[in-house]
Amino acid sequence: MAEPFIEEHTFPEAWMARALTLARRGRYTTDPNPRVGCVLVKEGRVVGEGWHERVGEPHAEIHALRVAGDAARGATAYVTLEPCAHQGRTGPCALALVEAGVTRVVVAMQDPNPQVAGRGIALLRDAGVEVSVGLLEEEALALNPGFVMRMSHGRPFVRLKMAMSLDGRTAMRSGESQWITGPQARREVQRLRARSSAILTGVESIIFDNARLTVRPEQLELPEGEALAARQPLRVVVDSRLRLPLAAACLREPGRTLVATLEDHEPERRERLEEAGAEVVAMPAGADGRVDLDALLQHLAEMEQANEVLLETGATLAGAMLEAGLIDEMQLFVAPTLLGGEARPLFELPGLSLMAQQKGLEVHDIRAVGQDWRITARPRRRTGSAVTLGEERRGQVAEGVLR
Repeated sequence: MAEPFIEEHTFPEAWMARALTLARRGRYTTDPNPRVGCVLVKEGRVVGEGWHERVGEPHAEIHALRVAGDAARGATAYVTLEPCAHQGRTGPCALALVEAGVTRVVVAMQDPNPQVAGRGIALLRDAGVEVSVGLLEEEALALNPGFVMRMSHGRPFVRLKMAMSLDGRTAMRSGESQWITGPQARREVQRLRARSSAILTGVESIIFDNARLTVRPEQLELPEGEALAARQPLRVVVDSRLRLPLAAACLREPGRTLVATLEDHEPERRERLEEAGAEVVAMPAGADGRVDLDALLQHLAEMEQANEVLLETGATLAGAMLEAGLIDEMQLFVAPTLLGGEARPLFELPGLSLMAQQKGLEVHDIRAVGQDWRITARPRRRTGSAVTLGEERRGQVAEGVLR
């Protein structure tokens, strides 16, 4: 009995969901490029699929077209991000779709990259290809929060990771903190590091913990089909007074360690740190006389192409980042233990004395991780936050910018 024909337009969400699933396979390997998936469908059947596997290698559309071969002619392409129209490390994907004879392209979201920003869609339409935009857009935005933030707002997406006791403490009074949470939670932290462009910390975290701030592959358990990048995330230490020990473990690990300090501060100490393996960058001072954190994030976005920054630090820097409105998401790991009133707090937030001054959060997820819990939360809405990025994009759809 012949297999029944399935009209592909009946299941567009399923095809795009498959493309998003494929795109997630590149979550640890595409940086600084976005994670993208593509599914080619013809007469109700998948004839080719692919994802952007590694930076510098072919994009998702090219992989899918190679799998499809001649079957791509007359097919519909479901792509999680607008196909590029410019010549970068690889050729323009929009042109490749046209040349392959694809007749319809369904795009989850427009590319915020100014080099693309609608040009891929325009190229396709000018060639007679039917294009629609916005299918499962929220899911596509969530897949690339750092790329969207960097292209739209000129800074990385900042994700704060902290481990705390049930009474909200992160370390004993002495600074001792290993280990509050269990091995499953620490494995999740390794995944957060692996997907990040950079890991940001304060110098006191290095002084007290001598943290290496590296991805440890032996502690990772990746889903089938996912790979790990060969490079280590950039390590960034905020050190206004250049107190980083010359024997710090992070200076001996593979990869780069960037030390952000104040302009013209202790040139001799700077030279010794550079001889020890650090890259020292001078930043302007903020209102508090310390490194301007907003300027530092802009530097990471512009000079390092950092999409996602993982903030692993103590109460002082965490509080300063929160006060400056520079934290987009919090991953809080809560252990079923108590450290007492003299232990160190989660945030240092001086000046809070009234309930009206409290810092509101939006909790998006709570789940068990081994013996611990993980809370995913975001600061309340503000301009430039991950929450408003999605709202801005929906507003563009409503205005007809994304048709």
